[in-house]
Amino acid sequence: MADIEDAAEDTNAAVWKSDIGVSFWKSTASDRERRRAGHRELMAELLPFDAAEPFTFADLGAGTGAAARTILDHFSGAHAILADFSPQMMAQGALELEPYTGRYTYVEFDLTQVGGWPAQIPDPVDAVISSLSVHHLRDERKQTLFGEIIAHLAPGGWYLNYDPVMPPDPVVEEAWLRAGDRRDPSAADKRAHRSPEEHLRYENHVRYMIPLEPQLGFLRAAGFEGVDVYWKELDYVIYGGRRPRA
Repeated sequence: MADIEDAAEDTNAAVWKSDIGVSFWKSTASDRERRRAGHRELMAELLPFDAAEPFTFADLGAGTGAAARTILDHFSGAHAILADFSPQMMAQGALELEPYTGRYTYVEFDLTQVGGWPAQIPDPVDAVISSLSVHHLRDERKQTLFGEIIAHLAPGGWYLNYDPVMPPDPVVEEAWLRAGDRRDPSAADKRAHRSPEEHLRYENHVRYMIPLEPQLGFLRAAGFEGVDVYWKELDYVIYGGRRPRA
């Protein structure tokens, strides 16, 4: 798998391991986080822990830790292991996570690498989340990653993923675009006039994105139970499942 990944241009690194990419991320953070706050709150609410119960969860492809911060806010006894491959994103995340000092640990983890789980991630962990990262992986790696996640989860532990998906057919795609353009009248013009940098980010965003149903199948094949789409709005979803207790 690593050989396959290495054979293609690593635009993930070009976007997320660059000062320009992280600067763009920071410049759009306010609007982005406003739109996504409720989705991340739902992820926290889906986890089966009491408010003060101690537990450890891993946030894969954590970036600056927005999803992890939401869970830490909901559960005072939680400890987060934030795994990411970008030093720039982790450095920015350390600034934003300053109020949570002592409740989180950053570890370097390139999700494209099969079987590369860092020793700093406890085995098992009580829960795993991912947010806006799995869609950057090839289909084969999505499948192997889900297998690795269930292997590192404690029995009864949950995995939840918040991510965009591709439309399953042109009719659905047309409906999604119609709704999106009505919500943002400038969207069509933005699509037609992307700068080279914006085009790079867009191509990186969609190059391995696939429809929802195959991903639910990947989870079931990995051995998860309770697999469901726990929230969906157009192309964004929260799906997940639980490692069986026995």
